Amino acid sequence: MKTNKKGIITLGITAMLIVCCGILVACKKGKPAPDPTPADTGVKFASSAEVFPNPDRGFTKTFTIRTALDAAVLNTYRTNQNTTLIVRVFYLENYKDKALDQAKFDFIQADLTTIRNAGLKGIVRFAYTEDMAGSDAPLAIVLQHIDQLKPLFAANQDVIAFVQAGFVGAYGEWHDSTNGLATPANEKTILLKLLSAVPTDIMVQVRTPLQKQNVFGTNVAISQSQGFSGSDIARVGHHNDCFLSSDDDYGTYVNIPVEKQYVSNEALYVPVGGETCPPLGGYSSNCEQGRTQMKLLRWTYLNLDYYQPTLSAWRTSGCFDEFVRNLGYRIALVNAVLPATAAVNSSLKVDINITNTGYAPLYNKKNTSIILKNKTTGTYYEAPLTYDIRTCKPATTVAPNANIGESVSLSGIPAGDYALYIRIADQAPTLKNRVEYAVRLANTGTWVTENGGMNDLKSSLKIQ
Repeated sequence: MKTNKKGIITLGITAMLIVCCGILVACKKGKPAPDPTPADTGVKFASSAEVFPNPDRGFTKTFTIRTALDAAVLNTYRTNQNTTLIVRVFYLENYKDKALDQAKFDFIQADLTTIRNAGLKGIVRFAYTEDMAGSDAPLAIVLQHIDQLKPLFAANQDVIAFVQAGFVGAYGEWHDSTNGLATPANEKTILLKLLSAVPTDIMVQVRTPLQKQNVFGTNVAISQSQGFSGSDIARVGHHNDCFLSSDDDYGTYVNIPVEKQYVSNEALYVPVGGETCPPLGGYSSNCEQGRTQMKLLRWTYLNLDYYQPTLSAWRTSGCFDEFVRNLGYRIALVNAVLPATAAVNSSLKVDINITNTGYAPLYNKKNTSIILKNKTTGTYYEAPLTYDIRTCKPATTVAPNANIGESVSLSGIPAGDYALYIRIADQAPTLKNRVEYAVRLANTGTWVTENGGMNDLKSSLKIQ
């Protein structure tokens, strides 16, 4: 048994107290000494710089193909590229004047099933053309298609990370509609219809901050009280598909500093992501600029396929792995104080400090729990926590540590010796036991893949 100096001193003091209490019992018969209070076990954790995949964040792969996704290719992404997200754009060019048919639904469903089987999630967008001179669909058709897609969104909400608003203009990027869709009134109609069709737990992203502001009639970023509330305005994030390309990112921003601060404030609660474009007018997309802008705007994901010269320059300059680590969240254990003993059917007081050194928080709700593994039988028991891991914000902008401090019920867990773990699992019943969807904390020697993926708290509990 390994014991640190603190543990040895504590055990020594406890032993002395027991001896003293024994003497007092002998001297004062009829007054038994109280049971000694078990000493808390404090553990400090070392952070890790290792590159590894985590769900709902990081560099993405983008697919605009009209053919089915290749399962064999998708199955390599986690291991070979630390990729857990793909952007899947579904083109509806053959349905600009009619309803979607079963063949199209089957095609979309097959791709989402392939994404699930590969242990990934999809950022989904729908569009009618990828030609800047091409046409989109009339408003009535767009609304009909969104209504038709509602059951598909519901059936696959487990593997849809985010939905991009889409439908309007070339690439579904909300510009220059041939059917008059790119107006504030029609954009509002489409976005609100899409929000009503997509399950409340899924967030929708629009192309520019002004477009969100126009839809909701305010330029004030959502507040902490609104964040994760499920209201329409709290579910709309941002995707910038010309990131790090010019001062205004090809017109993404009009009032640049004001709108960037708006996005920065919003991104404590809604996701930001996209892709880079060819830089204009001598604009530098070097490591320092990339680092500064990703931190400011709290980027969660970035396309690995475009723009390649920018990505290649980051590899050459040595900052690419830094971005792989820090896109989205990167949460680590700092320390934990957990009791060494507990009574059967009592509770366990949990005091765990964590930190987030990534650029952004998590946006999709997770189920966090303490896992107890019986050291003799190997049986696992789960004690759910109420803590919402989404509240652990980036350490560069708010308090550096977040505290998980609560008592969890040990009801139904039999007496025995247990190893303790913390598990952050997907909330979907279909994914909660899959290791690919569990959150790995950025510490040295704590990640274990057993039981659906857990993080070792390096602590033991004796239930007696």
